[in-house]
Amino acid sequence: MKKLLSAAEAASLLGVSTATLYSYVSRGMLSSQPGTGERSKLYPRDQVLRLAARRKDGRQAGHAVEQAIDWGKPILESRITLIEHGVIRYRGHDAMKLAQGATLEQVAMILWDSASKNYFDAAAPAIDPQRWSAMRQPFAGCLPLQRGAALLAAATPLLKTSDPLTDGAQLMRLLAAALLDAGIGSAPLHRQCCVAWRLGAEHADLVRAALIACADHELNVSTFTVRCVASTGATLPAALLAGLSALSGPRHGGESLRVRAMIDAAMSSEDMRGVLQQHLSQPGLILGYGSQLPGFGHPLYPDGDPRGRMLIQMLAAQAGNADIAALLAIADAAGELTGQAPNIDFALTAIEHAFGLARGASQTLFALGRCAGWIAHANEQTAGGQLIRPRARYVGSFDFLD
Repeated sequence: MKKLLSAAEAASLLGVSTATLYSYVSRGMLSSQPGTGERSKLYPRDQVLRLAARRKDGRQAGHAVEQAIDWGKPILESRITLIEHGVIRYRGHDAMKLAQGATLEQVAMILWDSASKNYFDAAAPAIDPQRWSAMRQPFAGCLPLQRGAALLAAATPLLKTSDPLTDGAQLMRLLAAALLDAGIGSAPLHRQCCVAWRLGAEHADLVRAALIACADHELNVSTFTVRCVASTGATLPAALLAGLSALSGPRHGGESLRVRAMIDAAMSSEDMRGVLQQHLSQPGLILGYGSQLPGFGHPLYPDGDPRGRMLIQMLAAQAGNADIAALLAIADAAGELTGQAPNIDFALTAIEHAFGLARGASQTLFALGRCAGWIAHANEQTAGGQLIRPRARYVGSFDFLD
């Protein structure tokens, strides 16, 4: 792929004349370097694409909003994840292709922009195993997100801090143990999940792919929350705790609990389609991304969530499981009723159900995978040094009492 563009190519991408292109350079918005000709210039492709994204945002009134507030930005710039035309890219890598063979640890290094070093090699939280076992005991019956948040908060004072990325790897190992209600291990994170859930080697690839599919998703609610907390100068554990709290809501990671209830009802009924239709007719439901059924549809993907599609395809390849056939039938029937495809919430919950995992295991996959992205965003926000502090638009009474 070309890293440098000619003036004509750069102007075409930006949708401007070459005269305007030159003005961008003179105003410091774009850099150039000498080309092969006497007066020709070349322009860095990445800079041109970033400027094009900003101009597109400006046309959609993003800059007008940004300039109307005093502190911070409602639109944050990031180099981590791009979602465009139904493709998710982690620092330029197609996330669904990474999910075919990479580990979550390898993807974390990509998200953390540190492919040259594996910080997980030196990330062993120094907590005595007996002490960790005693800390876990009161939370054994909790849902994974509740247990994860409680144990992360309790264990943070016991950790020895180092550089941010080593700390991040250490916190991911700690969070994995907390979510899984297991000992703190050093094995690849997807294998730790399989051991805790007593899954065979034939399931390892699907667990690994699910973690990677969840690793980042641009500025979703939990990630934005992490960045807000990190922007105050708070510690990385504090930012991750905020992310877990945001993730627990029924319009975010808590959506999977609603999906599980719907699947259980459909699987236990002789009229699966009727159960789905009943869900469609229920008024007042707290809706997630699916405008009609929990686990279906996503506003960023009019042609279907690529994460849900990939995981459903991998699940369908698991031969000899009657539950999987029924789950696929639910997905087909829901698609016919709503015109929407399964999203990541349905796919994770289908994995949970098909493998006979405890309620909330889907949230473990979501939270553990997403932790890699949270750490990337927290570090990017800290490096930028900006406090995120948007202003409110007052819409109350103007009948002032002074």
